[in-house]
Amino acid sequence: MKAGHGEPVIKAGRGAAPGASRAAAVPFLLRWSVLTAAVVCWELAARARGSVYFPPPLRIARHARDLWFSGPAGHLFLTSAGAGTILPSLGRMAAGFALAGVAGIALGIAVGRSRRAYALCNPVLQFARAVPPPALVPVFVVVFDFGTPMQVASIAFSAVWPVLVNSAEGARATDPLRLQVAAVLRLTAPERLWFLILPSALPRIFAGLRLSLSLSLILMVFSELLPGSDNGIGFTLTDAQTRSDLLTVWSALLLLGALGYLLNTGLLAVERRLVGPRTSAGRTA
Repeated sequence: MKAGHGEPVIKAGRGAAPGASRAAAVPFLLRWSVLTAAVVCWELAARARGSVYFPPPLRIARHARDLWFSGPAGHLFLTSAGAGTILPSLGRMAAGFALAGVAGIALGIAVGRSRRAYALCNPVLQFARAVPPPALVPVFVVVFDFGTPMQVASIAFSAVWPVLVNSAEGARATDPLRLQVAAVLRLTAPERLWFLILPSALPRIFAGLRLSLSLSLILMVFSELLPGSDNGIGFTLTDAQTRSDLLTVWSALLLLGALGYLLNTGLLAVERRLVGPRTSAGRTA
């Protein structure tokens, strides 16, 4: 009887894993099937129209590969043109995003833990967040002149506000009961910050970091469109436009979309590793 009762359980356990994998594969297949259908429609429409202003996506991808990704494997398949175009842009964006992230988290936690500081700083934060980031670029041109420092400063200053505001909101949302327990346990201020406030604020911090990442990519391109730039994706986009090299223009747009997707996917992977799945976080909250 025990064997008879246990046998169906073993069969159900064996069948659960394929069912779960199939259920997890359905959203993945649906997502990529929609993208594939969109690319196929674009390809067919472009070939039917035959316009030089609307090239097929396969031709754009082939041109981007020949231009930037046909180098040796030891250089990550980057050509000299690819290294001179992609790496400077990623370096500027990474520097600006890192500065914005560190400053935004530190200042946001400090502001969010003090009611008086939050009440005093909140109007300034909301005003600064509402200013369109490209409008600030001329100010940084005057302060830093053209060049990499101006580009990094404009990226960092414009991208810091989503992180700062979300970090402050996350710090303010820390459960007061947990803070009282921490006081009873006589945890020091660094211990409260590390073990209580930061874990509680992490979901909002990562929400701000995702917004900051997209802003960093936009500001990186915009800063490279300005006079004085001599490399980067934005400079390549402007240079190709002036030469009426539409294939390179489309290739740069395709490259920016791919970079944005890859960077956002990487940040989401880090968030899942540190915060956990959103469903679990929602149940815990």
